[in-house]
This record gives sequence, structure tokens and C-alpha cells, in this order.
Amino acid sequence: MEQVGADACLLSTPVNVYYTCGHIIIGYVYIPMQGEPTFMVRRPNNITGEHFHLVRKLEDLPALLAQKGQSLPKTLLVEGDDISHGDWLRIEACTGAKLLNGSKVIRYVKSIKTAFEQEQLRLSGKKHTEVMEKVPSLYRAGMTDHEFSVEVERLFRLNGCLGLFRIYGSTMESHMGSVLSGNNAAAPSPYDFALGGGGMHSSLPLGANNSVIEEGQTVMVDINGNFTGYVTDQSRTYSVGKLPQLAYDAHQVSIEIQEAIAKAGVPGATCEQMWQLSLDITKKYNLEAYFMGISQQAKFVGHGIGMEINELPVLCGRNPQPLEAGNTIALEPKFVIPGVGAVGTENSYIVTENGMEKITFAPEEIIQID
Repeated sequence: MEQVGADACLLSTPVNVYYTCGHIIIGYVYIPMQGEPTFMVRRPNNITGEHFHLVRKLEDLPALLAQKGQSLPKTLLVEGDDISHGDWLRIEACTGAKLLNGSKVIRYVKSIKTAFEQEQLRLSGKKHTEVMEKVPSLYRAGMTDHEFSVEVERLFRLNGCLGLFRIYGSTMESHMGSVLSGNNAAAPSPYDFALGGGGMHSSLPLGANNSVIEEGQTVMVDINGNFTGYVTDQSRTYSVGKLPQLAYDAHQVSIEIQEAIAKAGVPGATCEQMWQLSLDITKKYNLEAYFMGISQQAKFVGHGIGMEINELPVLCGRNPQPLEAGNTIALEPKFVIPGVGAVGTENSYIVTENGMEKITFAPEEIIQID
């Protein structure tokens, strides 16, 4: 707030409210540059504690601040990319402040994880790994990708996954993740995921499309690891029968790319440098045509993770943002082989002074499940 010239910040979206007060509430979090925060709760009505106040509406804020001896701000940081125009006008009228769009600033702050947050991600990564290791036992011959996906989701939920898969952005949707088999992995997606899948219905074109999993195909399982409110990302590849050698070779290149980025990804290295590193390795093996899709290729190789699955930073071209210690990133170099399906792995990492610390550890080789 000091750097952008704001006197205070007002938050209302669930993730940012939880980040600042530790509860999901319908209401507002007001944080001044000087003085204590004010947590304005409309629902639920059973939250108590210092600085928490039950209110009916935003317009109660001036009176609450007056009770605390705090003046109204002259300049107020708000979630401009996430609230409606009507809410913007209402906040403006209530406070009389000049409003600043703070969405980019807030996302940057959340991209650098505290020691507590890093530990929550390590715990999610540990549990995510334990559950992922049980996935191969779920397959039965003749299954559709949808049936397999249901069993995978059931396994995760029974083992403590919260299921909720928070995503930043009004154009992004998902359920618990995706299970992609065969050529469905190459289906172009309207969503900004590495790989999409056609989905079961036009209202959610993502993931399994009810195809029977065939001999000679891969199945990529990418189910979220939300066990603590902080989500790890981990994808693994399985096969029904033997695959063409190209699939195994590309899979190994995926692992090589991850290891290279994890080594080079120290504070100060830029996102575009990490993207270029992935392209250089891909070109060395002449696999450009299969990298991150076929007809529609994703233009990133990694993304931030936290309470949302698509946080900052994004490892992509034309992004000079430097990595910083405390960034938590999912690396997902993936390839799609026509007639076979997706190969590659995805793992979650924490940026440290010595490179990236891996926090997901399920076996990385292509596991034959038939």
C-alpha cells in the first residue's frame, strides 16, 4: 500500500478475505496503513474475536472507523479486476476515497509465500503424493476415461482432499482436475490450462469425454491436491499396454525439462528465461510439434500455486518478472503424441536461494496399468 500510495485496502473476495483474516466470510476486510484492521462480517454470525464486527452492509464502515478513532482513507486500494462496477461505485460513495485497482499488487503479494504457507503446501504435497501412488490400482479393463476419473476423484475425497479447486479469473472453470486419455488430450480448450480435453458436456468442455481407454493409449491424471486450503499440482502418466518409443522418449524429456528449470530457477532468474530453457530442450530433441499440445499449444511451462491453482508467477515468454524466494510453482512440461495421448509429469516446487525444492514425489515413470 505504501509503494502505490494507498492509505488503506478493502477486500471482499473469498480467497483474499481468507488470506487476511483466516475465515471465509461474506463481508469486508479493511486494512489501514496505520492502525488495526477491521473485519466486517455479514455472514456467518458466529465468528467472534478481536477486530471482528457483525454488520448489515458496507455503509457501516465509516461508523466503525469512527469508533476506533480512525479517519476515512483518501486513497483506497480495492480488487478492481474482481469486483463489479456497481461495487466499485458503492465503495467510492461510502468512503469518499479515490479508488486504486489493487488486484495486480495483491496477486504479487500472495505469490511470495510465508513460512507457514510453504508448510501448508508441503503438507498438501505429501498427502497428494500418498494418494496419487494408489491411482494405478483403480483401473479396470474396459473402463471409460469418465469412469476412471470418477474413481480417482472418489479416492482423493476419501483420503482428505477438500475437492474445491479455486481458480483466479472470471473465464476459468474446473472441477477437481482432469483425466485425459488418448486423443482427447489434444482437444483444444477454451480455458487457459496446459491441456484441456473435450469434457462430458458443452457447458464444461474440460477433461474426460467418456471414451473407452484403449490399448496403446496413455491416461494422464491431473487431480488437485487441496488438503490444507493450499493446492499442490501433480500430474502422472499411465499406459494401457506398450506405447510407441516416441512416447517414452518425450516423457523422459519432460522430466529433463523439470530438472533443468528446478536447478536454474533461483531468485533473480526470470520467467521468460525458464520458458526459453524449456523450448531449447524441446528443440534439442525435435519435439516442438508435440510440446504443450498439438493444434493448440499452451504458451507456458509453469505457474504459481497457492490458495488458487493459477497464481503468479507464470513461466512464459515475454515475462521479465524475476523469480523470488518463496514463490511456489507447478512445472508442467507436457507432450501430446497423436494416437497415443499425453505424456509428461507435473510437480510442485518452492523457490529457494539454491533452486527449486520439489514437494510432490509420486513415481514419475510411465506406469503400465493393464
